[in-house]
Amino acid sequence: MDYPNTDTAALQAILHTLRHAWQANRPSLEQRRSDLQRLRAALKTRLPQMAEAIAADFGHRSTHESLIADGMTVLNEIDHLLAHLRGWMRPRRVGVGWRFWPARAQVRPVPLGVVGVISPWNYPVNLALIPLATAIAAGNHVVLKPSEHTPRTSAFLHDLLADVFPAERVAVVQGDAALASALAGAPLDHLVFTGSTAVGRKVMAAAAQHLTPLTLELGGKSPAIVCSDYPLGKAAARLATGKWFNAGQTCIAPDYVLVDSRRQRELVQQLQTQVRARYGDFSNTDDYTRIINEGQYQRLLGYLAQARERGVPVIELASIDPERARRERLIVPTIVLDPPADLDLMQEEIFGPILPVCAYPDLDAALESVQGRDRPLALYVFSEQRPVVERVLGQIVAGGVTVNDTLLHFAINGLPFGGVGPSGMGAYHGRAGFDAMSKQLPILWQSRWAASDMLKPPYSRIAGLLKVILR
Repeated sequence: MDYPNTDTAALQAILHTLRHAWQANRPSLEQRRSDLQRLRAALKTRLPQMAEAIAADFGHRSTHESLIADGMTVLNEIDHLLAHLRGWMRPRRVGVGWRFWPARAQVRPVPLGVVGVISPWNYPVNLALIPLATAIAAGNHVVLKPSEHTPRTSAFLHDLLADVFPAERVAVVQGDAALASALAGAPLDHLVFTGSTAVGRKVMAAAAQHLTPLTLELGGKSPAIVCSDYPLGKAAARLATGKWFNAGQTCIAPDYVLVDSRRQRELVQQLQTQVRARYGDFSNTDDYTRIINEGQYQRLLGYLAQARERGVPVIELASIDPERARRERLIVPTIVLDPPADLDLMQEEIFGPILPVCAYPDLDAALESVQGRDRPLALYVFSEQRPVVERVLGQIVAGGVTVNDTLLHFAINGLPFGGVGPSGMGAYHGRAGFDAMSKQLPILWQSRWAASDMLKPPYSRIAGLLKVILR
């Protein structure tokens, strides 16, 4: 069922309820583990309904891609939280040094309070439930605002979470950008936002009213560099997965490829071979996802139209009836060869199944090209020579890196996931998320006898001691 939008007054009441309940009863280790176990069980039993809801929102979404990206990945993250939570919650001893002996010091992770999550449409369950589960593991209460562009999945999340959590522990609010702005400007203890860089700036400005700490997972143009030594067949296979999974509607999808100019033509041929092997002639496209809505569809078509107007080669790697393409919002895997830097598709994050393949004369030129852009959310380097990989890593700063593949650093629970500069700030997943959504509370336990008792006037009494200490 569809749920009505949440107005500002209702949002304030929800936040008050969440905070009051948290202050009255902060979740213990046992409560947190029980919550995570019940969330995992509830999601696992509802995976078919989840896939149906996402497919309905997209027009068509590969069931298997939904099970992999929005099902398996979330279940794996919850398993990781359950396996490590007890250890993460333990206070960590910190040395005090001889000057403060015999005092003791520790850092104790404590819950923050109420955490907000504003999630996007492209992986509507994954990018809602992983930060939510992490906030629960850290002992917080949560308010989730899912994307208005995936209403059926938002209703699924509402029903799922209502079955697992009481309303004073986890709340789901529904609405458009105005509600997201109101939530970002509310007095939260932490906020996780996933979306575009442009909207991320607005979220940050709104959150500044209360100095709310942020985890911003944004986007950008994530490059893939195929070095001259790497097998092109293998590179094409892994690029095809990274780019055309979810029809390229992935924040860390390879946005463009840089390849040695002598190997560009062969890479394009290998990519075409991959498309045929995976999707055939597109007469049956159950495994290929559609574009989420008409606005996104027209934006992507605009990129291609502009490229063609400028005489840039555009290569569609499959052929389908144009009327069917319009009706289904289907854009086949498409390559744009050597687009000029001023084209819109080289200025903006593509977020679709269009892949610019750009030739470079040598690795120095490729690195210079990437360095001239904003720091990306992801970087992909294809080389079997460790010194070459280290050279690239030493010159490009990115949010995360996968070497000789794409996307998979996101799926490693122990790796922090986050951006840098315009591609985001902060990180979550695993321990990084637990720490971000906890207060790392420093505590000093003073002893019965303490040298600090002498640090008081008249200081002339301890002048000699100070000379020793300050040596």
